[in-house]
Amino acid sequence: MQSVRDEDGTRYILLKRSAESSRVRDPETGEERYVPNERLTSGEESPLAIAATGVPEEVRRAVLACRDDRALGLLVEFVDRGPLAVRTLLDGYDLCESDLHGLVAEFRAAGLLDETTVAGERGYEPTDAARDAVRRFRE
Repeated sequence: MQSVRDEDGTRYILLKRSAESSRVRDPETGEERYVPNERLTSGEESPLAIAATGVPEEVRRAVLACRDDRALGLLVEFVDRGPLAVRTLLDGYDLCESDLHGLVAEFRAAGLLDETTVAGERGYEPTDAARDAVRRFRE
């Protein structure tokens, strides 16, 4: 399997090549079709990375940031409860301080949390991307 692009720059996953055309899959839709070989050029990206683009960006970010059920649960808590103070997080969940700060840092780097102030204390709130990802997970 390899990645290819058509003359418009659209990326596909090459499934099969024959003398005149190639069967390709659109990662956005999963649709397979035949495209004349002269319209395709070899892609530089991993076909697996191209396949991942069929998953919405915010969902990919959440999947990559949530390495286990506790991480996913923390993200869900932020979405369900809204902004949370760091003290509330430390007192309310079974995470040590370093684990909590590590997860928050990953969520922030992924664009899933923003720093905020909650009742005069440092805290974090979910971004629209986090809300959308959790909504899609629940669907």
